[in-house]
Amino acid sequence: MATLKDVAKRVGVSTATVSYVLSGRRSISAEVKKKVLAAIKELDYQPNRKAQGLRTGQSNLIGMLLPDLTKPYFPNLAQQVEYAARKAGFAVLLIDCQTDKREQEDGFNVLSQQAVDGIIWFPLDDSIPKSFGKVKCPVVLIDTTLPGYDTVKCDFNRGGHLQVEEALKYGHQRIGLLSGPQSIESARDRRNAVLEAMKGKLELAWEVEVPFHTDLNDKAIKALKKQTATAVICADDLVAIGAIKALKNLGLSVPGDVSVIGFDDIPWSTLVEPMVTTVAQPISAIGSEAVSMLIQKIQTPDKPTRTVILDVGFTHRESTAEVK
Repeated sequence: MATLKDVAKRVGVSTATVSYVLSGRRSISAEVKKKVLAAIKELDYQPNRKAQGLRTGQSNLIGMLLPDLTKPYFPNLAQQVEYAARKAGFAVLLIDCQTDKREQEDGFNVLSQQAVDGIIWFPLDDSIPKSFGKVKCPVVLIDTTLPGYDTVKCDFNRGGHLQVEEALKYGHQRIGLLSGPQSIESARDRRNAVLEAMKGKLELAWEVEVPFHTDLNDKAIKALKKQTATAVICADDLVAIGAIKALKNLGLSVPGDVSVIGFDDIPWSTLVEPMVTTVAQPISAIGSEAVSMLIQKIQTPDKPTRTVILDVGFTHRESTAEVK
């Protein structure tokens, strides 16, 4: 099995230079870096992460806390984070909080015990777990801002405007709004964007707050049953799928009687009939940006705090049509 010394000897550099190439902690010329990486590949050198950790004081391990892996958005995000982290030489320790604040609390305890170099956190809501105070490493948040911490999120304001533009495009005037839990910052951002975009253009027939889930609550079902809105703007695609299912159960046609507009563009949005018209989040970019921001913070702890907002797209499918 090849060693660090073997790689250094093949290239004609010091073992320290090889280490710097692997860790990225110092600037190495592009020519030398290319030769080192080529030698690593030729010799099939496999770094000993444990030994590296003892030398550098780093574990090359990133922690990630996600709200609920049963919801399709989060496994996709986790996959993107794992891929980006692995390419940068880091492994990922994933914690599924199962929509439970106690699990989130315990998750931070576990990650602190594992001495991760940094954490990517997608919070359950606005509350801060007590165990978060034990965290001594950099943290990057997704979809939520917290003073003193980096955040990556998509442009929810533009997303809300795109949802409203879709309704206007097809002549809708009275809108129903299924907003997400208002204890969650991103749900508030989405709701506020829709209401702002509607001003002077569309009438709000009704609004109901619902969980991010396909099963709508009784209040939402009653609102849909009134048939006072010709289009329903939803907090996310799970809610949109739930709305389509509920409208069908009420004997209404989508989009014949009511158009439905989602948010996220999860894989499930193409598996239902009709397929969901929706705002498309750049999940791959969110994952890779979160990893990049975290590694920069690990390497340069004093780097100024940033909030990166990524653009969204829009996908018209079958759940929206001209108002009758």
